[in-house]
Amino acid sequence: MVGFKATDVPPTATVKFLGAGTAACIADLITFPLDTAKVRLQIQGERQGAVRAAASLQYRGVLGTILTMVRTEGPRSLYNGLVAGLQRQMSFASVRIGLYDSVKQFYTKGSEHAGIGSRLLAGGTTGALAVAVAQPTDVVKVRFQAQARAGGGQRYQSTVDAYKTIAREEGFRGLWKGTSPNIARNAIVNCTELVTYDLIKDALLKANLMTDDLPCHFTSAFGAGFCTTIIASPVDVVKTRYMNSALGQYSSAGHCALTMLQKEGPRAFYKGFMPSFLRLGSWNVVMFVTYEQLKRALMAACTSREAPF
Repeated sequence: MVGFKATDVPPTATVKFLGAGTAACIADLITFPLDTAKVRLQIQGERQGAVRAAASLQYRGVLGTILTMVRTEGPRSLYNGLVAGLQRQMSFASVRIGLYDSVKQFYTKGSEHAGIGSRLLAGGTTGALAVAVAQPTDVVKVRFQAQARAGGGQRYQSTVDAYKTIAREEGFRGLWKGTSPNIARNAIVNCTELVTYDLIKDALLKANLMTDDLPCHFTSAFGAGFCTTIIASPVDVVKTRYMNSALGQYSSAGHCALTMLQKEGPRAFYKGFMPSFLRLGSWNVVMFVTYEQLKRALMAACTSREAPF
């Protein structure tokens, strides 16, 4: 057995809720530069046609984007929006991941056997609920990641300033900009990510290929990250473009998607695919492995505290 040993008592909903938020924050701290590179690649060329955009690319590839940002804006630019990102994960992941098992049990009415339909429903429900709670933090995170420090044209000076400026200039609705594509994205991401992780892990355990420890969690998380990137990438690009857009640039998320298709072609929907995969793959591995270990560590601590001397 690698890592913490599973306890006889299953993790409580509170342990899952806190463990998911903490694990997601740890994963964000490690993979945030990849996420920033993804955002920069996704918004690149949004104000140009396909031909002009191709001729004037500022960022090329994951490593090229990171190196360009470090050279022109400094290493700290890779962590633009980190505070909002951690706020987002603590509220967002706690709901979408931490409550997944509880919602799944609700749909199966307490049955231990959960079909794929129940899992998909649970993933979609917690994903949509998480967006309703954490959307403003996502908007601020994307705005910070998108702004370049070079040239002195920063839109926001701090996280608090970003919240205030968006609310003042765009109204309360500005903080909830892109809610529709974000709900669609996170329903898809949550269903793919959590259900794929669930199914791969169950299959490995039932076939006795692995035991319920770190290698199994690593393999399941990596597979979930790959599947999620392929399915969710187009919605993710539209979400990023729409949330980062100036007031009045797009009338809706659908208009944003149509504009992208007309000006840049279908390939625009997979802009930033490699950093998306590198980020989602690595984020899933760090998050799920940490989450599984945190659940066991917290339950072991609770059990030892309650045990008589």
